[in-house]
Amino acid sequence: MLSEDFHVVGLLAGLASGLTKVGVGHGFDTVKTRVQLGPVNHGAVHVLVATIKREGIAGLYKGASPPAVGWAAIDSVLLGSLHNYRLFLLHNGMTEQTATGPRLTLLAHGVSGLFAGLTSAPLATPIELLKVRLQLQMQKSVSDRRFKGPIDCARQLVRSQGFFGLWTGLSGGLLYRTQFSVMFLAFEACMRGLAKLNGTLLEPSVGIANLISGGVASVFFWTSALPLDRIKNQMMSHPYPLPYPESPSVARLSILSVARQIRAKEGLRGFYRGLAPCLIRAFPANACAFFVYEGILRALGAEQTR
Repeated sequence: MLSEDFHVVGLLAGLASGLTKVGVGHGFDTVKTRVQLGPVNHGAVHVLVATIKREGIAGLYKGASPPAVGWAAIDSVLLGSLHNYRLFLLHNGMTEQTATGPRLTLLAHGVSGLFAGLTSAPLATPIELLKVRLQLQMQKSVSDRRFKGPIDCARQLVRSQGFFGLWTGLSGGLLYRTQFSVMFLAFEACMRGLAKLNGTLLEPSVGIANLISGGVASVFFWTSALPLDRIKNQMMSHPYPLPYPESPSVARLSILSVARQIRAKEGLRGFYRGLAPCLIRAFPANACAFFVYEGILRALGAEQTR
């Protein structure tokens, strides 16, 4: 099969997964970002209603074009590298014996997720940076906005901060993406738990098990990752709500300085601003994304790692 010589099936499956995730969940992601970074700590329902009233339904999809293109690329790298890291560990002994042969240990799934997350961070950072800055524009009319779209946003950022300004917040992005170890370990643990129902009246199909496990894994992921996501997004949006500078005079924030700032102003609860819309979005979006990813792997005959 194709996957035995050149492991591109994970890339293709990740591409489809990323597009699925954007279509299902971007509106909730906009609400989460505005709750996290708004100058006033409003709840998710208030932000949702205010956004629709002021900007219409289309306001929920501000910043959607970078992830529509970018998330497909990010998930292609994330999930493609995940599949290859899993195969590497499978072929190098990080396994356990089962009745049907060797399979990866749960720890190996976590390690694969960790390195896949780090691998995707350099690509994800500029895409997330543009998404965050576009999502924070509250004006309904395009003519009233500082950034007219992702290309204009990127052009202005490069002009004021230089080319590497597109990677503002990379350290925060790397830290946040370590939590993919939690997601993929939790997904596999849930799949194994559901497999114990095989042969009973409650036995789920493989697709249903993927949906359930993907949703559950996303809850574990965001519970651990949201504080790091808040830090990353604040690094990327700095100095919002103040105007963005026209020159590289603004200092970039460090992870520790942002964490101290959030703790001082809002306490520990500040790290979990946006949790409600995040979880409301995460379960269906990631359930569908895992369903598509795992389904395509099976359809293309990818080498099994469980």
